[in-house]
Amino acid sequence: MGGHGQHNCSRAQFSVVSAPKQPTQQDSENQVAPIQYIVEGGHRLSGSIEPSGNKNSALPIIAAALLTEHPVTLENVPRIRDTETLVELIRSVGASAEWTARNTLHIHAKSIRAADLDPELCVRIRASILLAGPLLARCGEVMLPPPGGDVIGRRRLDTHVLALEQLGAKVTATDRLEFRAPKLAGADVFLDEPSVTATENALVAAVAADGVTHLRNAASEPHVQDLANFLVALGAKIEGIGTNTMIVHGPATLGAATYRIQPDHIEVGSLIGLAAVTRSPLRITRAGVEHLRSVRMGFERLGIVCRVEGDDLIVPSNQTLKIQDDFGGHVPKLEDQPWPAFPADLMSIAIVTATQCEGVILMFEKMFESRMFFVDKLIAMGARIVLCDPHRAIIAGPSRLHGATMTSPDIRAGMAMLLAAVCAQGTSTINNADQIERGYERIEERLNALGAKIKRVPERKG
Repeated sequence: MGGHGQHNCSRAQFSVVSAPKQPTQQDSENQVAPIQYIVEGGHRLSGSIEPSGNKNSALPIIAAALLTEHPVTLENVPRIRDTETLVELIRSVGASAEWTARNTLHIHAKSIRAADLDPELCVRIRASILLAGPLLARCGEVMLPPPGGDVIGRRRLDTHVLALEQLGAKVTATDRLEFRAPKLAGADVFLDEPSVTATENALVAAVAADGVTHLRNAASEPHVQDLANFLVALGAKIEGIGTNTMIVHGPATLGAATYRIQPDHIEVGSLIGLAAVTRSPLRITRAGVEHLRSVRMGFERLGIVCRVEGDDLIVPSNQTLKIQDDFGGHVPKLEDQPWPAFPADLMSIAIVTATQCEGVILMFEKMFESRMFFVDKLIAMGARIVLCDPHRAIIAGPSRLHGATMTSPDIRAGMAMLLAAVCAQGTSTINNADQIERGYERIEERLNALGAKIKRVPERKG
């Protein structure tokens, strides 16, 4: 949206099957063979590490860069599989997107088209759904193949559909989702659940809509705030950032911007867990401590206390690792909830961490019904865990873990398995480690710099 005009993109007819495209150098770089990590456990770590940019900020911000005709420069973008795939997708609709440095991405969507999106790219990441809002705003239509991503339970799209319909879109579903909106109009939108990606889609569409939008029951996670602040940097007018009700004054006249992605609080939490299970001192630099209160409180329940120095987070090696009973000596519970409570994406990490802590705790994963199914691998390594149902597990620690062969089912469980392998005695093999690299940039290289022993090799079949 360079000015007040509703649409400024060329049109392309949708077809059920995408036209074959010639392979590019970028394609060959991204289509790598499956990999595995071979981990020699039992080594203590030490040193400093800076978290990558927030993956869940970078993805909606890359998609939202399609809103403006002017150039956008994004700094601190994590160079991971998911961001690389989304970059391919925005190129496919006519945007220019070039990496000008390792973690700096230059995007210019001067002219884009409502092209048919490649189903093979869309199925790699759930973030492909984030293209609905900006393409609807610029082109008035978009057809999306089903998004992919982690298999951690049903992840409904209804909230996206309901929100965009309230802003004027008509949505039909066959083998793909088709969104059409000759004109978007501001509305009083109440989300039926505080979905992060649905909030982001609605927020981006509202910036281009004619009139004022009240977005209620909105998600308020740090990555939602990051997207909103990026839109403000482009020229949008948004009130209530960081709350559950945002007011968007549209349509905005958007310009150019240079914007730095904030640090990934989920990666920071993963590093806290890593330091704890290996009993290692770590300094996490530029940690974004303002977004770590619930994360730190969750780990404090496990007997892990961190110290803040400026914007650095210090994890000392002399942790008690003693689970804190509830008042009256009752068995404590750690549960995830929408922000600002303990994040769902850290439950897998917290479970592994709890196996190394003294005491008993109930872990309650409310958000996804398949996220805990990786705990059988931890049990095989020696962890004492009772999986009560798809959402609850009881962990009794500490347990002496031993090396094992595992397969990563999703990003967060894969990282949790890596923590277990690093603190276990003996050697572990993690297959399908590609999943871990969808969310953690150069993780084996960065952990090895701290003293870990991780080899990244092609996955052996059979």
